[in-house]
Amino acid sequence: MPIEPAHSSFQQIINDLARRYYAPVFEPHVTIHVGEDNADAATQALTDAARKCTSIRLTPVGIDQSDEFIKILFVQFALSAELRRLNEIIRYAAHDSLQYELKPHLSLLYKNLAAATRRELAASIKVPFSEVTFDVIKAVRCVSATQSRADVEAWRVVAAASLFG
Repeated sequence: MPIEPAHSSFQQIINDLARRYYAPVFEPHVTIHVGEDNADAATQALTDAARKCTSIRLTPVGIDQSDEFIKILFVQFALSAELRRLNEIIRYAAHDSLQYELKPHLSLLYKNLAAATRRELAASIKVPFSEVTFDVIKAVRCVSATQSRADVEAWRVVAAASLFG
């Protein structure tokens, strides 16, 4: 989860887009890992990661869009060594063999839209930060694969930890 002022700025964009397109409201976040639904393993993984990692700084490279529901409109970030390490710690601690491809992004909207609308939105949004710091990690139980507003609204946090290192 991003720290202030980025958290509020991204939340405002998410809220505005959700209102305009009747889409779900959600917390701004970067997905680090997708794994099995195991709350105990998730809690242990977050505890291990919080002990071993400090806050993560990511550099936005732009706003992008796709036809994939979970990446309709998003801020793309450059992959950092710190984020890669955090992902590896969580995967190892969770005993997870699934191969989630880490492409750090922060979604701004979950809603199926026409390509022209997505492109217009991507061109109209500017990231007001040259760097964004993230200092809280959360394990979220979600429908796999998330494909609808109801799926997003069903997400539930099962564990959380602050990154102190």
